[in-house]
Amino acid sequence: MGDNLVRFPWISGLAAETDGPVLVSVTDFRLARVRDLPGAYMAGARLRHAWPGLEGAVGQWMWAQPLARRSGAVSVWRSEEDLRRFVGWPVHVAIMRKYRNAGKLVSASWDAERFSAGAIWQEALRRLVAGELT
Repeated sequence: MGDNLVRFPWISGLAAETDGPVLVSVTDFRLARVRDLPGAYMAGARLRHAWPGLEGAVGQWMWAQPLARRSGAVSVWRSEEDLRRFVGWPVHVAIMRKYRNAGKLVSASWDAERFSAGAIWQEALRRLVAGELT
């Protein structure tokens, strides 16, 4: 997986200066049809553009494997409540509804003692490669 994975640069959120425990969320969306790629990628880009203004967001990386029709994000949050707020954000809900039947979404989350970009990315990649998302 790692060789053809495109990782977009880290983008910080409002809680970027959080010093302490964080919640990490990893998503993996596998589209069924190639024709859905452009729209899904643009929807992800809209979410990414809003990231710096999201309450509780430490930051995130988006990633993609275009030839495999896979994409997702590794997002870091101040708390589970902050992640839930994002999941329920009307913009996010609308995107999820639009692409609900376009593929399969799996995810995982875990607590980290502190934000460490390298350690979090490596653990996210390990889980993606191992298929440990549900």
